[in-house]
Amino acid sequence: MAQAMKIAIVDDEQDMRQSISQWLALSGYDTETFSSAEDALRVLGPEYPGIVISDIRMPGMDGMQFLKKLMGSDSALPVIMITGHGDVPMAVEAMRVGAYDFLEKPFNPDRMSELAKRATGARRLVMDNRALRRELSDGGQIMKKLIGQSPVMERLREDILDLGQADGHVLIDGETGTGKTLVAHALHAVGSRAGKKFVLVSCGAFEEEALSKRLFGPMMPEDAQLPAIEEARGGTLVLEDIEALSETMQARLLSVINEQGTPAETRIVAISNLQEAGRTSEDALRADLFYRLAALRITVPPLRMRGEDILTLFTRLSEQFSDEYGCEAPKVTAQEAAQLLQAPWPGNVRQLINVAERAVLQSRRGAGTIASLLMNDHEDMQPVMTTEGKPLKEYVEAFERMLIDNTMRRHRGSIASVMDELCLPRRTLNEKMAKYGLQRSDYL
Repeated sequence: MAQAMKIAIVDDEQDMRQSISQWLALSGYDTETFSSAEDALRVLGPEYPGIVISDIRMPGMDGMQFLKKLMGSDSALPVIMITGHGDVPMAVEAMRVGAYDFLEKPFNPDRMSELAKRATGARRLVMDNRALRRELSDGGQIMKKLIGQSPVMERLREDILDLGQADGHVLIDGETGTGKTLVAHALHAVGSRAGKKFVLVSCGAFEEEALSKRLFGPMMPEDAQLPAIEEARGGTLVLEDIEALSETMQARLLSVINEQGTPAETRIVAISNLQEAGRTSEDALRADLFYRLAALRITVPPLRMRGEDILTLFTRLSEQFSDEYGCEAPKVTAQEAAQLLQAPWPGNVRQLINVAERAVLQSRRGAGTIASLLMNDHEDMQPVMTTEGKPLKEYVEAFERMLIDNTMRRHRGSIASVMDELCLPRRTLNEKMAKYGLQRSDYL
């Protein structure tokens, strides 16, 4: 959920502070006021979740000095300066120092609201990007997104930790929708390049000439970006849909890789997303490039191989969507749990996300079932619980684990409440939690 943006209003005149605050509050903004720059600086830091509107002429520290202090702390903080008649040259100087914009008294309140809207939008983007960079540099946090206790997911996490510490190029393959880009983020986050640049380019999103320019240059003077190879220098360059590269582009990429030597100045993580039946990344790439990229290789497992992880993922996703839409998460019956486990999931995790969101939406309307959504996605599925391909005992245990997990989560680890809802004695609940690897501390 996006963080609410604040507006700090700094002016030594009380009437001006109050009028600006009242007008912006009516426009839906959360405002706070300060009578001096010195007071404001005690609150405004580099992670201030909002913008600043400040008068230029103030006793003590004036607006220009205040602006320079703010820019020294966080040059991406939008500061709107209020100027008096005849102060336009000073306003121009403020813009040169780093002010976002300025308002000349007497100003139009609608103009101020419009400026505030644009400035808070810009600030939100900066804050979101910073949060993403922190997440990408925090290997522990991003590894937590690789949810699941199945053997294939345990192996995937081990592979990421092992290859993350290596420094060679990596090829990630697997079916569409399995989370290959998330794995690329994790590889970067757990390795020695975590604090360096992470650049992602989708090779299938460009025509060849545009892709060549984006990857290798030359860039024109008006271009804001460096070529990706240069932009990612010292860090990680992720190439999604590597199979979309033409023979010419593959040869050029191979030449860049060979020129870098060992260890590579820029680590390349190639993601193969082949969807045609019977084709592999080895078929799509020239042999010499394939072997350079595939010396280190990760294959992300399809959802259907992840067993009970499907129920865990569905629960987490439905909780997230229920929070977003302001409603209860749908209850999963034993039959629906079995069908979630049996579904073929050709779209993998991406498809599961869609099913979870639709389940929450139809639950909010009080209509439909999870089973009906699965029947729509998989016309060949039977509407009744079967044990085909897996012993009934495994389905029962998977459902039981999901039920205890959901109930513990809902009651925030209150053992008494869980015992009461599930009609279980304390000893039985303890035994089942131990059996399924559930710990009360995870829910507090």
